[in-house]
Amino acid sequence: MSASSASAEKTERLLNLILALKSTRRPIPKEQLRRSLPAYAEAPSVEAFDRMFERDKDELREMGIPITTTVVDVLFDDEVGYRIDASETSLPEISFEPDEVAALALAARAWSTASISGTATAGLRKLRLAGVEIDESLAAGVEPRIRTPEPAFDPVRAALSARQPITFDYRKNDGSVSTRHVRPWALKLWHGRWYLTGHDVDRAAERAFRLGRVVGPVRKKGRAGSYEIPADHVPEVSLAAQAPEPQGSAVVRVRHGRGHVLRQAASRTQDLDHRWAEIEVPYERGRTERDIAALGSHAIAVSPPELVEGVRAALLRTVEINATHAVAAHQEGHADE
Repeated sequence: MSASSASAEKTERLLNLILALKSTRRPIPKEQLRRSLPAYAEAPSVEAFDRMFERDKDELREMGIPITTTVVDVLFDDEVGYRIDASETSLPEISFEPDEVAALALAARAWSTASISGTATAGLRKLRLAGVEIDESLAAGVEPRIRTPEPAFDPVRAALSARQPITFDYRKNDGSVSTRHVRPWALKLWHGRWYLTGHDVDRAAERAFRLGRVVGPVRKKGRAGSYEIPADHVPEVSLAAQAPEPQGSAVVRVRHGRGHVLRQAASRTQDLDHRWAEIEVPYERGRTERDIAALGSHAIAVSPPELVEGVRAALLRTVEINATHAVAAHQEGHADE
């Protein structure tokens, strides 16, 4: 049995146990639970059932679901039963203001073409069934969009929604570029940056890609609907596994109103004056240099020394590249005369 199948069976078993214990007015003896619930009835022995039932009870209690143990018959105090008091697990009534309802409708529409569209639609349907009036005319004329600086975002999101394989050129940490063939599984905003997680076809393994490192266009490479997204895929697991280990911390000065990506990762922020703030961020060699250099005159590397030197080298390379392009353009202009 696969891990995802075992997890699904366990979830179904716990839900059935919760429903059984919440729906009864009288405590249910353990033997009755074994006869009533299919997963317990299939236990190969009494000992196996007892172990499974005790684990399930402990897990529900760890989740904050109180299971009470009560004597079933006062004349026979050796038989106990179990139940869940519904009043202790019911949520209070939730109400929404008109502007909150409109915001929920807009959020659902923003993801109408993405993989989360089914979840968004189901959420609105549940609100309607609960008596919440969803007046989508409040959002008439408003077209919600998720704006990102990465050109790859829209084509990747379209491919994800269609479950269509893609290929793109990708810049690695060392600056080299390679072509990747990927089956998109999820888009995730993580530590202020957008990432794609999916199956890397060439490497036959799960991988994560930072959208800001995609070079050039994202190209379709296969039929829509040609693969399934694993039900147990958790994007954060892929991202954490591939995240570079920070080499200590870095101190950076940024102008107010600039450097939002760096600020999101900051562990310390101190305003120096009306123009500058000093922040402390995790130092990831190569990545931190590029983030600071991209801000140009709006950021200054303070420490450690290797960061300062790395930013200086990155800025010098930029100047050299621009100068080369300017000379080439000048020569081309003279050639046309």
